Amino acid sequence: MADIRIVRPTTSARRKMSYLTYEEVTKKTPEKSLLIHLKKHAGRDRNGHISIRHRGGGAKRMYRMVDFSGLKHFGQTATVLAVEYDPNRSAFIALIQYEGGKKAYMIAPQGIEVGQTITTDKTASLTTGNRLPLSEIPTGTPIYNIELTPGKGGQLVRSAGTTATILAKEGKYANVRLPSGEVRMIHVTCMATIGEVSNKAHNTIRIAKAGRTRHMGRRPTVRGKAMNPVDHPHGGGEGHTSIGLKHPKTPQGKPAMGYRTRGRKTSSKFIVRRRGKKR
Repeated sequence: MADIRIVRPTTSARRKMSYLTYEEVTKKTPEKSLLIHLKKHAGRDRNGHISIRHRGGGAKRMYRMVDFSGLKHFGQTATVLAVEYDPNRSAFIALIQYEGGKKAYMIAPQGIEVGQTITTDKTASLTTGNRLPLSEIPTGTPIYNIELTPGKGGQLVRSAGTTATILAKEGKYANVRLPSGEVRMIHVTCMATIGEVSNKAHNTIRIAKAGRTRHMGRRPTVRGKAMNPVDHPHGGGEGHTSIGLKHPKTPQGKPAMGYRTRGRKTSSKFIVRRRGKKR
């Protein structure tokens, strides 16, 4: 696991600041053939209206084209060339090269090493980095980058330090426990990668100052109770007052803070156990 570096408290802002040492990263410059330009939208939709609040600014970055499925090179063996930092996600990414010389990025698992070989195949061994269908993975094995639709590519468990576990298999479906605690039925033909996502120490970093958050593209968040009634349902009153409502609301007047927003979806039948409320 990567170590945390505590900075010298030369200013008030740096007193509690910490960084990753990036000991796992072996290459600083990305692969040019796998880069595309990333246009910023600052949380606006095509009409220019804010659809996602508190976004905008941030440092410029290029997008790394990560292969989440590996099906284009099914059955081929790839060699890990480097482990790189990706500004677009919390996990590290690994640069791999297949037998034909084709290069690609994948989400790096914890403990991956340069020179290691990985395979996407039904008959692949149960070693870290290999990608197999759920039908070929024993119960209790840690997995990540899991598909929800066969052939679509991994959609679940891609954040730093996360992992999922197969609890049981019954018929065409496997019961998988996700990092949130939710148990979900996933078709056994869906692919998953063996191991745990890299950069496990990501959630222990202390931002410490507002400017560092702005570099990430996050704008300031203002409390609703500090606004006027015309701007927010919590607004108004003299001095420090409560929100004056039965439950918190969004600026649009919809319930917030713990309210279940999942509606009627056809995929709800695949959820065996909902995730518990985090305290």
